[in-house]
Amino acid sequence: MPSLELKIPPPLVAATVAGAMVAAAVWLPPVLDVPYGVRLGGALVLAGVGACFDMAGLRAFFKAKTTISPLQPNRAAAVVTTGVYRFTRNPMYLGLVLILLGLALYLASPWAVLGPLVFVAYITRYQIKPEERVLAARFGAPYTDYCAQVRRWL
Repeated sequence: MPSLELKIPPPLVAATVAGAMVAAAVWLPPVLDVPYGVRLGGALVLAGVGACFDMAGLRAFFKAKTTISPLQPNRAAAVVTTGVYRFTRNPMYLGLVLILLGLALYLASPWAVLGPLVFVAYITRYQIKPEERVLAARFGAPYTDYCAQVRRWL
């Protein structure tokens, strides 16, 4: 089986996981008894914070004039360490996790909570670790020093 490393765009992975979460909530009861207002409000807050992480990550990449393509880390022109990248090495993936957590809260299904966990496991193995190998080879000490100072997720 060919490796899935750097093959599937992370937003597509997130959308697939979100679809599975909705299907699980519909087909695998029970749904937790959480008031609708709490579910909706919490989901909107989590999704909003997630979208802010995504946009801040994109903004920093555009400002550094480097590629935003997660499938081609070898095209990176710079190690971005400013803005949101001072707190997390993967703000765009973190943003997607927060959006999925918001969906899980909205769905109020214990099964849906597995979605963000599956996303984190998949993205770490097939996207982040391969990116890290490429970037370490491309940028050397500046990148490895950055990795030693800033966590992968939070």
